[in-house]
Amino acid sequence: MTFSVLGTDRTGAIGIAVTSSSPAVAARCIHLRAGVGGASSQNVTDPRLGSALLDALESGAGARDALAAVVGGHELIEHRQLTVLEPNGGGAAHSGAESLGVHRDRVGARVVAAGNMLRSPEVVDAVVDSFESSGGELEDRLLRALEAGSAAGGEAGPVHSAGLSVVREVSWRETDLRVDWSDSPIVDLRALLDRWLPQRDDYVTRALNPASAPSYGVPGDE
Repeated sequence: MTFSVLGTDRTGAIGIAVTSSSPAVAARCIHLRAGVGGASSQNVTDPRLGSALLDALESGAGARDALAAVVGGHELIEHRQLTVLEPNGGGAAHSGAESLGVHRDRVGARVVAAGNMLRSPEVVDAVVDSFESSGGELEDRLLRALEAGSAAGGEAGPVHSAGLSVVREVSWRETDLRVDWSDSPIVDLRALLDRWLPQRDDYVTRALNPASAPSYGVPGDE
C-alpha cells in the first residue's frame, strides 16, 4: 500500500521519499546510512530487510549483489518489495510475486522507485522521470518525484502518511520529516519541507560547532 523513491546526487547525499495509505509509513520503510547507501522495504513490510540491505552494502557488496543476498536468504521474500541504492548511483529492486495489487519497480539514473496497489504502473514511471529531469536540493527532487507519482494517479485509494529523509556527510539524518496520519500527507510534507530546508544546515552546525549556531529567537533563547 505504498510507493517510494530512493535517490542520490553527485554530492553523495542519498535519501528516500515515501507515501502510503497506512499510518506512519516512514517509520517502517526508510533505511539510510551516510556514506553507505539507502534501502526501502515495503509491501507487507519487514523492516529488518532494509537493515540487511545496508549491512550488505557496508560489507562491500554492490546494490545488485546486496539485493541478491537478501532475497536469497529470506523465506517470505515473495511478499516483499525492496529497493536499494549505492551513493554512486548503482541501484536494484525486487517485487515479489505476492506484491499487492498493481505493482512495479524501476531503476533509473541515480534513482530507484517502487510501488504497490497503484492506480497504474505508469505511476512509477512518473516518479523516476521526475527525479531524473529535476535539479536542486535532493530533498526537493525527491518530494517533486513523489508529487509527480501522485499526480499520475498514485495509489488506487487515498494515502494517509508520508515521509522524507536524507543523509549526507554526518552520521545522522540531516533531514527526517514525517506526516504520520493526514488526509493530505504529501501536501503537508511539502509545507513541512518548505519550513525545514532554510534551517537544515544550521542544525548540523548546532551539533558540530554550537558556539557559531544561529538563534531563531524563540522564547528563552533571545
